[in-house]
Amino acid sequence: LKMKLSDVEFQGDGNKATFYYTADERVDFRQLIRELAGTFSIRIEMKQVGLRQEAARLGGIGSCGRELCCSTWLTDFRSVSTSAARYQQLSLNPQKLAGQCGKLKCCLNYELDSYLDALKDFPKTDLWLQTEKGTAIFQKMDIFKGWIWYAYKENPVFWHKLTVEQTNQIIALNKKNTKAQSLEEYAMELEFETIEESKFTDVVGQDSLTRFDKPKYKKKHKRGRNYRRNNKKPSK
Repeated sequence: LKMKLSDVEFQGDGNKATFYYTADERVDFRQLIRELAGTFSIRIEMKQVGLRQEAARLGGIGSCGRELCCSTWLTDFRSVSTSAARYQQLSLNPQKLAGQCGKLKCCLNYELDSYLDALKDFPKTDLWLQTEKGTAIFQKMDIFKGWIWYAYKENPVFWHKLTVEQTNQIIALNKKNTKAQSLEEYAMELEFETIEESKFTDVVGQDSLTRFDKPKYKKKHKRGRNYRRNNKKPSK
């Protein structure tokens, strides 16, 4: 039978046993029920559950270090889509976004409403900023700090950090068919795209790869007066 048995629950009086299983298709388990009933001499009930319900019954520890929400307090299993991860600017890595059940983690919906409320004040990311120095393209944003990074299309290495208000001012000028002077007039900071990467590479370069090739010299321990006195040869 193409089914996976996940849990078995015996009734307190010992007259009934419920077998929980998962399956992709409909399973004909009538012959299996007869064999189990004849073996255990009890009433057998087969109950199909979903992947989330299976994880809730088995339990476990999540990537956060806590016990699974579905096995402790969560009873309403709402559908989770990849758009929840996009709104929260999470990398779409299936291994990190999937829970123990193999589906998207339920906790992706916990803070989704807060992100949606904060995004109402932000401009659309597909809008390009038109300046006299060139066209600026969206790079990333910090929703709760209210910062947006743009870079010139011709020079995408240098990022300019703007506030939401400054970005809306440039967009308002572009709607009037007017170009802003430059991002440098509005930008709070000028950042280099590879700065974050260099922070990690500097640590590796502090030690040489050949530091273990040097021969080690044993230190000579000076022997004190007590050692010479105790090991002094007796005079003849």
